[in-house]
Amino acid sequence: MRRHASIPALLMALGVFLMSAPALAFGVAQGKCLENNAAQKTIKIEVYDTNFGKETPYGHTTGIQNVFDVSNAKVGITPEPGDIVRIAFTLEGDTRKAAKVMNVSKQDLRKK
Repeated sequence: MRRHASIPALLMALGVFLMSAPALAFGVAQGKCLENNAAQKTIKIEVYDTNFGKETPYGHTTGIQNVFDVSNAKVGITPEPGDIVRIAFTLEGDTRKAAKVMNVSKQDLRKK
């Protein structure tokens, strides 16, 4: 009898988790670092698309430039202009708040 009582509780917990999952989602942007402003704690990138190929292993440029607030982000190897970066971020109003910044061109896992 106990088994039957735990099934609805399990289903209810699963439902609550699935409803809250979109709130935990991050956006991901990848592109060329144009500017790393340590004073303002921002990184400006030129966004790349996801059309990967042999000539363009990180994608093609879209021409879009975005600025990310990295004041509370975990940053791996500090990006310099020209480096390819991948940024996990959330949108808070018009501000892109970075959670993690990976310098793909200097710590590319595909090369290992």
